[in-house]
Amino acid sequence: MKVNLFDFDGTALSQGHKFQAGKWVKILEIPSPYSFNEGLLLYQISNHEWLAWIPDHGEAVLYIWQIQEIIND
Repeated sequence: MKVNLFDFDGTALSQGHKFQAGKWVKILEIPSPYSFNEGLLLYQISNHEWLAWIPDHGEAVLYIWQIQEIIND
C-alpha cells in the first residue's frame, strides 16, 4: 500500500511516537504472506520510517503507521 504524504496534515507526521531501536513491534501491514507479524526495529531512517528485521523476510523499511508498539501487561 502506498501512502501519499501530502494527504496527511502536518501534525499526523510530526506527532511523537515511542518507537526505539532494539524493540520488537507488531507489524500491521506485513510485507509478505509468509513473514511474521512482528519485527525488530534496527534504526530510524526519518521521522516516519524505520528499518526493521522481520523473521522469515529479512530487512524492510516500515512507515510508522504500519507498526504498533507491543505493550507487555
